[in-house]
Amino acid sequence: MHSDPHFTTTIDVRSIPPRERHPLIFGGFDRLAAGEALLLINDHDPKPLFYQFQAESRGEFTWDYLEAGPEVWQVKIGKPAADGAAATVGGGGCGCSH
Repeated sequence: MHSDPHFTTTIDVRSIPPRERHPLIFGGFDRLAAGEALLLINDHDPKPLFYQFQAESRGEFTWDYLEAGPEVWQVKIGKPAADGAAATVGGGGCGCSH
């Protein structure tokens, strides 16, 4: 992990053993303050991680693909600002009233 001017933390898991990746990512996310984001760099689409975030973070996160393969995926994962709503994949809301 290292800091980046656009993100509080950058987590590149490409060289991390698979069983250690999700705990590392969730640890980085837990350290974020409201309105902050981390950059995840992975060697495959982290869609299963998105579903785990949905289950464990009660939907209170943002998820924006910045690069989507075929060799590298970069995802901005953030904590919404205290007055903001959580976003869906791609950063946009669905437009409904829930």
